[in-house]
Amino acid sequence: MDILIVEDEPEIARLLQMTLETEGFSCHICRDGLVALRAFQEQQPDLIVLDLMLPSLDGLEVCARIRQKSGLKDPYILMLTAKGEEIDRVIGLSTGADDYLVKPFSPRELVARVRALLRRSLRQGGQQQIYRTQHFIVDVEQHSASRQLDPTSAEILDLTTLEFNLLTTFISNPGRVWNRTQLIDKLWGSDFFGDERVVDTHVARLRKKIELDPANPAFIKTIVGVGYKFEDPTV
Repeated sequence: MDILIVEDEPEIARLLQMTLETEGFSCHICRDGLVALRAFQEQQPDLIVLDLMLPSLDGLEVCARIRQKSGLKDPYILMLTAKGEEIDRVIGLSTGADDYLVKPFSPRELVARVRALLRRSLRQGGQQQIYRTQHFIVDVEQHSASRQLDPTSAEILDLTTLEFNLLTTFISNPGRVWNRTQLIDKLWGSDFFGDERVVDTHVARLRKKIELDPANPAFIKTIVGVGYKFEDPTV
């Protein structure tokens, strides 16, 4: 597994590299936000450890730009910062980070977070490969999803890996109400370390891509005080 470390403090960058390489990961270090974007495009890492405060371009902007790039590997992003205020965690997750680690941290916690992120995948054991509803087709094997525009045309949806897995979870269980804990266990596994509100962030991002009016969703409904459910007649 390839990891891109984006950290401008040399001592912390070396600690991150030594800790992760000891665990068998291949690491590359960048100390600048703009350089990190170029390295991401060239190297296509599996995971990025991304510091919030960086020269040239801060971590939030780097994270947002990476999530906007289609056609490239969609890496997991572990946001790293010395700040511990709740607002910083919320902002970091809203830009597309998958988890958030506050300095100072222990090497053991870092490794645990990284391994937990890299284990995140949709548990597909025994499920069918293609799901069809009135407005959507999801092909699990081909990792593709499309939205029916009219009876004769469809639009391919440009989804990140996590968004695709979230849509597949919803569409494979139409009408089921999911709470945050259940979605975290389904998508990320029981060793998830992050804030449960990351679920809300990814649901909002998915809605922007599949709903005609994300503010008034027709497909992914919010069940107040409980969670979410997907509604669309099967065909």
